[in-house]
Amino acid sequence: MENGQYPLSKTFSDFFESEKSSGIVLIICTIISLVIANSMLGTTYVGIWNTPIAGMSLEHWINDGLMAIFFLFIGLELERELYSGELSNVKNALLPIVAALGGIACPALIHFVFNAGTETQAGIGIPMATDIAFALGVLALLGSRVPLSLKVFLTALAVMDDLGAIIVIALFYTAKVSMMYLISAAAVFGVLIIFNRMLRIMALAPYLIGGALMWFFMLKSGIHATIAGVLLAFAIPFSAKADDEESPSHRLEHILHKPVAFIILPIFALANTGVIIGTNWAQELYSANSLGIMGGLLLGKPLGIMLLCFIAVTIGICKLPEGLNWKHIFGAGLLGGIGFTMSIFITNLAFVGSSEVITASKIAVLLASLTAGTLGFLWLKFFTEKNASAN
Repeated sequence: MENGQYPLSKTFSDFFESEKSSGIVLIICTIISLVIANSMLGTTYVGIWNTPIAGMSLEHWINDGLMAIFFLFIGLELERELYSGELSNVKNALLPIVAALGGIACPALIHFVFNAGTETQAGIGIPMATDIAFALGVLALLGSRVPLSLKVFLTALAVMDDLGAIIVIALFYTAKVSMMYLISAAAVFGVLIIFNRMLRIMALAPYLIGGALMWFFMLKSGIHATIAGVLLAFAIPFSAKADDEESPSHRLEHILHKPVAFIILPIFALANTGVIIGTNWAQELYSANSLGIMGGLLLGKPLGIMLLCFIAVTIGICKLPEGLNWKHIFGAGLLGGIGFTMSIFITNLAFVGSSEVITASKIAVLLASLTAGTLGFLWLKFFTEKNASAN
């Protein structure tokens, strides 16, 4: 640690730069999608994403296919963080883990309070996740206003948030399970583990071919196909001691950085934010589901993150990183309320076949994420002291 700041690895710096740029692209794509969807071309635009291709709509291919690559990338990030990154040291990892638990549980509880026992109870997972690209994009706009340790903390928090969202998807957003296909997917995963642990195969091709096969079996099993991406990430060899160029995991993460940030996520945004806003959209914001989503993201995130961090530090389980104070933690909590990508993704899973509820949920997610990003930016800009060594 230098000058009270975390020494950032080249991998982390590259990741941060990529994510903040991706956030800007996502904003542009979202605006374009919303404008076109609510123009005279709206019906045609929405129809494009519903075009059937090989038995599934184009939107389905994007959400189950392209997003599996996104989840592979998330898995590779998580693997790196656990083995050699900010989460590899238990002492450094504990506070972001505690913060993530608070940022998952409190929003879920708020949504549950509003929707318990109703048809929209399934939306409980929507306000749980944090969008890494948008959150780091807002943080990047603050420049030297925030310390490097806050960038590290928020990144680790968002990665753990994504892990929580992945677990929620796997456990609670699963259709009827086909055991034959599920066992087939597990068998492929087992073979990939053997390739890694026993045969020490370092070429990427066998893992990518096996990953594609595992994705197909997972798609047919009823468990969401994107989970195959996460499993594949942990089947690919990773060595914290090896040179970056020698690690298949690191090589693949490096290859996927820009395609995920500048192709896959923008396409996802274009396909999923083309919301035709009806005349009663403002009334829908007062529905139990919308209130649960917005309350979870805007109140639950900062409250849960701040409360659990305060308890953990007070009882001595962990301590605040050097350069951070409680104002920074609260600001990170506000930025944690930017759900966007993962929240919209879970919306599609939670309300399959309910287009009106999906539309209302997406509007709630977009408004809450915009508000959370604005509040987080203003809070960190005007209520924290400028840190000259942050850049």
